[in-house]
Amino acid sequence: MERGSDGDVDGLSELLIDAINERLAQDPDQHEARKLNKAKAQLLPEGEAQGAGEIVRQILSAANTLSTLPGLRTIGGWTSAAIMIAQLNQVRRYLDRKGKGEDGLTLDARIRDRVTKEFNPSGPTIVVAHSLGTVVAFEALHDYDGAVPLFVTLGSPIGMRTAVQPHMRPQPLQAPHTVRRWLNFWDRDDIVVANPQLHKWVAPNSASVAPVSRRVDSDGAWVHPAAKYLAQPAVAGPVMEALEGVSTI
Repeated sequence: MERGSDGDVDGLSELLIDAINERLAQDPDQHEARKLNKAKAQLLPEGEAQGAGEIVRQILSAANTLSTLPGLRTIGGWTSAAIMIAQLNQVRRYLDRKGKGEDGLTLDARIRDRVTKEFNPSGPTIVVAHSLGTVVAFEALHDYDGAVPLFVTLGSPIGMRTAVQPHMRPQPLQAPHTVRRWLNFWDRDDIVVANPQLHKWVAPNSASVAPVSRRVDSDGAWVHPAAKYLAQPAVAGPVMEALEGVSTI
């Protein structure tokens, strides 16, 4: 985990607290609720304000606690905790809208620019996005005028109502105007997802298209990787159907 400014680690702590609060709101069983509340307490210690180094230690302690939840367990716990923090840290850095390069573009703008270059400028584009990529794709598609028969989001953090949604663009959140179908897949054991019901906070576009969230259940210690989601027939099926439809145009 990188050691940044106090603002950097505060932002990462906010992301983790948001994820915990969303999961607590989903009525977990007593064992899971105890783990979640313990991790939250580790992120919100009583006493005087802490420096960046101490906040980093609190974040890692909380992540290790979360890694003992069903679906996040690994031998020793550390590997899953480190991956979890890395994923959330990517989201934090993108939403900071900082880090201008020699081209004068911020980090988030450079990422969107790279993504939009992959879109088909003259024909339909099927977009499958994962984790932070769902936030990037959502924003990039608002500046894209080509047809999007299918937009698929996997393991998306867009459901984080405090740490992610208010920082996304454009506001208020609305499905990109050229998207004709949006499927959002989530796994119950994916802590990055937080709250999967995106239709509650993302308004339909002018064609009445809104995100439709569907749950999948993967095996293994860490269910967040894109490969885990894509291995699910419920995910692969609609993507293949959309690709076949595009190939016949």
